[in-house]
Amino acid sequence: MKNTIALLFFSAILIVGCDNVLDSSSDGVSGEWLIPKDQIFDGGPGKDGIPALQNPELLSISSISYLNDNDLVIIIRFGNTIKVYPHAILDWHEIINDGIDNHKFAITYCPLTGSATAWNRILNGTETTFGVSGLLYNSNLIPYDRATNSNWSQMEVQSVNGSLIGTEAETYSIIETTWKTLKALYPAASVVSTNTGISRNYGSYPYGDYRTNHNSLLFPVSTNDERLDAKLRVLGIVDGSDAIAHQISSFGNENFISNETINGKQIVVIGNSDKNFAAAFYRNVSDGKQLVFTPLQNMLPIVMEDNEGNKWDFFGRAVEGSRTGEELDSPKAFIAYWFAWAAFYPNTSIANN
Repeated sequence: MKNTIALLFFSAILIVGCDNVLDSSSDGVSGEWLIPKDQIFDGGPGKDGIPALQNPELLSISSISYLNDNDLVIIIRFGNTIKVYPHAILDWHEIINDGIDNHKFAITYCPLTGSATAWNRILNGTETTFGVSGLLYNSNLIPYDRATNSNWSQMEVQSVNGSLIGTEAETYSIIETTWKTLKALYPAASVVSTNTGISRNYGSYPYGDYRTNHNSLLFPVSTNDERLDAKLRVLGIVDGSDAIAHQISSFGNENFISNETINGKQIVVIGNSDKNFAAAFYRNVSDGKQLVFTPLQNMLPIVMEDNEGNKWDFFGRAVEGSRTGEELDSPKAFIAYWFAWAAFYPNTSIANN
């Protein structure tokens, strides 16, 4: 399969094109950057042309009518509070600044790379919000923070320009799954409504057949890795110089568990193709012990049991047993399209390939 750069036309606010390449002398890429300036592209709408949301309205599941069962959603949880951010909203806004209690976070989602992360909005003790810079690297969203105007690479999970250059984003665990699965597991969750104050057709995907057309990319990427189809969704995991990718479609229709090693560190990978979720956690816990996990079926959101008899959910939280309330730490791991993951992490090993 050979990727080609296709020029697609969307709604007026989302027009993008390869003629919007920035040269290194452009104001948009001035100063020091940790990514190649000649590989940064102008997406077209300009800074904040794709409007991030701030503290959006959330409604009960029963009040939401714009989602179909197979639509993907992003779930974040703190304590007993669960909030849900549908791709159908993020396709048009890319960043949602929100919070739960004292946890202030930004849900970032890039529809061109299929990648979602949750970042702490407290930077050096100051609460800020993130916006969409309008710039792209390897087709991926470059957010900026409004406290310092520093630019960040979403998939590198760090600031790549500005006074915070080199600062890693503090991330929070999220789960991506289908609307159907979310409704069954968390009927009391709150979901972002379409009442955003901005007129968008949230029932329509704005990028045509982009999600499924493996030969369609909008912008060049630094590495073209054809080991997998371009738009195949993978759980990518990186630690130091090592990176692993698990294909979401390879997990099977029961809960999958893999105890494995990355960069000399022990991790557990969880996933389910039918429920369309995946995550990774370190297996060493706070008391220094290293746990070994086995899968549990038909108990979602509980997905695994450790060798001590504790049961854990797919957020990496112990919910039964002597470790109840403990949480597993996470490596840098998130779901993305294969072409994008391979462009950022070209030395990636593909699990079970």
